[in-house]
Amino acid sequence: MSVPDNDRTDIHKYNTEFILNLCTLQRMKISASVYSGKGKTLSNLVKELDDFHVDYLHIDCNDDLSVFDDIKSIRKQSKTPIDLHIISSHPKKFFKKIIETNVEFVTFQYENIKNEITVPKEVKSQLGLALVSETSINVFEKYKDRFDFILFMTTTPGKSGGTFNKENLKKIREFHQKYPDKKIHVDGGVNADISFVLRNMGVYSVVSGSYLVNASAVGSALHNMRSQYYVPSGIRVSDMMTGRNEIPIIKEKQSTFSDVLKCIDKFAFGFANVVDDAGKFSGIISNADVRKGLISKINDLNSVRVEDIINRNPIKVYDDFTVTEMIEFIKNKKQNILYLPVVDRKNNLTGALTFTNLIKGE
Repeated sequence: MSVPDNDRTDIHKYNTEFILNLCTLQRMKISASVYSGKGKTLSNLVKELDDFHVDYLHIDCNDDLSVFDDIKSIRKQSKTPIDLHIISSHPKKFFKKIIETNVEFVTFQYENIKNEITVPKEVKSQLGLALVSETSINVFEKYKDRFDFILFMTTTPGKSGGTFNKENLKKIREFHQKYPDKKIHVDGGVNADISFVLRNMGVYSVVSGSYLVNASAVGSALHNMRSQYYVPSGIRVSDMMTGRNEIPIIKEKQSTFSDVLKCIDKFAFGFANVVDDAGKFSGIISNADVRKGLISKINDLNSVRVEDIINRNPIKVYDDFTVTEMIEFIKNKKQNILYLPVVDRKNNLTGALTFTNLIKGE
């Protein structure tokens, strides 16, 4: 992907601003888990969170109707929307209280439910289905017409202080593809590093417990979760890339021009990765490469050959790069970068980063 020489002076600035804008075009919501606070009264914690303009107040309900007393108490001092997570085998008993307190978001933990939930129309809340890491996203299918979002539980539901399970990153991508109109919420082990990755994956809202509410400076922790300037230290390209089995790939020696067009169209990434018979990365074929190939053979389109339209020297990144290294790498390139093939140190194709997809969630 190249640009005319007279435009190159602006590309470094463009790449820098583009990376920063990826983080701001979608303002991911932050839901603070109020029961994770240690040594703080509920009233004082809510006031502190409101002072820093947290988006939602998250309440875990472990089959306990008394949480609605806390919700009523919160309502007296705060206008921040309530994000209620119900973990119960009998969710029906909560419907009346939900209606009475006008809870804005209600999520039901799927694994605890004995029978399919039928939520009465009187419940005006946005509804979500929570899943643990081991549960397939396919269970959302029966709820898709009534429910608004999914909540990925990336640690043990109802317990604070766990470590984010990275296996959920693939599930997030799969859910985005299958249900593009549904929002994604994430709960469990979300700190500033994880928040950076999830924000760039189009996640709508994250729940943060220990990292946020027990921070020595809540405002600073919240800022790091939201800031486009925050650069994570431990997250690698391999953690946030789209994996090899989820991206468009063609084999150079076994594909026709028609195969290339179908591959690009099927995945809608705007390009196809090219590999040799051993799986080594050979290059890419972008929409622009296809267009140039057609123009060059405009009088004989059937003569367009795959090998004639491959960009054999595209910009690529290594899967063991940290996100910090990737950002610095992009900032220093002269080309306008919208997507990146990802390879290992032996030049095996392992995945891709498609920046235009990172902002689709908004």
